[in-house]
This record gives sequence, C-alpha cells and structure tokens, in this order.
Amino acid sequence: MRQALRDLAALVARLGVGGIFFANGWTKLEVGLRATGEQFLNQGAPAPGAWATVTMLTELIGGALLIAGLAVPAMGLILFAEALAVFVVAPPLNPVSLNELILLGAASLLLAVVGAGRLSVDHMVVIRRRESAAASEFAADNEADAVISSLRDPDSPRPAAKTPSAQAEPSATGSDEAKPSRSGAGKTSRARGSQEPGAAPEDTAPRPRARPSGEEPAPAERPAPGDTLVAGRKKPASRGRRTSSGD
Repeated sequence: MRQALRDLAALVARLGVGGIFFANGWTKLEVGLRATGEQFLNQGAPAPGAWATVTMLTELIGGALLIAGLAVPAMGLILFAEALAVFVVAPPLNPVSLNELILLGAASLLLAVVGAGRLSVDHMVVIRRRESAAASEFAADNEADAVISSLRDPDSPRPAAKTPSAQAEPSATGSDEAKPSRSGAGKTSRARGSQEPGAAPEDTAPRPRARPSGEEPAPAERPAPGDTLVAGRKKPASRGRRTSSGD
C-alpha cells in the first residue's frame, strides 16, 4: 500500500513539475527567441540570445521527459541546474516568477533523488532491462560456481545428458547379452556341482568298456569249467568223495 502511494505521489509530482517546465518552454517558443532574449536582457543576463535558446530547449525537453517518466534522475538534475543558473545569473524581476523558479528547482532535485516510481517509462523499460541483465549475470555466476566446484572435486561424476539412441541401446542388446550369461551360469553351476554343499557326490567308479554285439569275451576272461567265483575268488573244483578205508 505504501509503495502504491509513493508511486502515485511521484506520478503527480512529475506531471505537475514537468507540465510547468514544458509550458514555460512552449511560451518562450511562441513568443520567439528575440522577445525571450530581450526579457533576459532586462533581467541582466549576459548573452541573452543564448540564454533564451538554452532555457527554451531545456524546459521543453526536460518537461516532456518528466511527464513521461523517462530518465527522470538525469532530467531532474538538469532542470535543477537550469533553475539555479537562472536564479543566480538572471533572477526574474517578478517575485511570483522568482518563487515559481525556486519551487521548480527544489521539486526537480527531489524527483532526481526519489525517482519516477513504477508508473513510468523508466520502470517499464529501463529497469526491466537491468533486471534481465542481472538475471543473466546471476546465471553466469552459477555456472562459474559449478565449474569451480567441479575443479575442486574432480572425482565427482558429472550428470551426462541421455540421448534417445543411448536410451534405446540397452533395451535392444539386453536380450542378447542375457543369453550367454545364462548359459555360462549353467556351465559354471554344473562344473561346480560337486563343490556346492548339499549336492550329491559325483560317481567316479570305473565302468567296463562296452563290447559290440556279437563279440565274444577274451579267453582270459572266460571262466574255467567247474570254477565259480565266490566273493571275488575262484572256488576250486569239487573232488570225488573219499572212500573210507573200510570200503
């Protein structure tokens, strides 16, 4: 609320002070530089023609810029300097005009210090440009801070931007890479089956060589007639019953 009141007061001050300056300059232009120079000559100003031209242009341009609210600090200082110079070199003979000159000079200085407010061209154009420039400088400072932090911590990984092709590659090759890994895992598990706890031990007992059909066993392998394998040993052949000595 206070800021809105300040802006409104600045607008009223700009319209009043700038309007009076512009009206005085327009009056000098209508009367003519010759009549304005004669008036400055009567007030005791040296080079009245130059004074008439300078004051007329300053009041016209400065008053219009104050009304629009463009370059208010600079225009306020210029109009204050113009009023002070007229007051010192060629003060008006009319007391009303003298008081008006003093008030206009003081108001111009106040506007130069306070500013034009938000209801002005300065705020709509110039200040917005300054804000955008400040934002760009702030972004540049953030980038510089990021570079400095990366130089201080070179081991910290930098986030890389993922492209659509890079995101599609893992999905395309994922099935192909999974197949060898599964087969390799199966081979490894079979090779290490005996080493895993709880697995059945592998049967490493020797097996007899399988003979083709129709092939007879080697002679050494044929059992002798009457011989019988008993518990892995040959049983001797049965002998005839001994006759008792009494028979």
